[in-house]
Amino acid sequence: MSSARDDYVRKAKAILDQWNAEIGVLEVRIDQIKADARIQYQKKLEDARRRRYELKQRLDEVGHAGEEAWGALSDAVKSAKSKSDS
Repeated sequence: MSSARDDYVRKAKAILDQWNAEIGVLEVRIDQIKADARIQYQKKLEDARRRRYELKQRLDEVGHAGEEAWGALSDAVKSAKSKSDS
């Protein structure tokens, strides 16, 4: 893999680790909150899981595809990082 590609793979994996931690926190909070707030956290949890799944899919594609797919991962990591920061 190229150096830039390796960097993006590492960044994608770091984002996945961060999202896994956030999902764990949300799962614990869901168990501790009242029903009315539960819906709000459930939506956040679903969104976090969806983003994690999409990034994981892109990461898997890059691992199997090659140089063409790595550009798509680059864009996905940038997009994921901006969504994670907001």
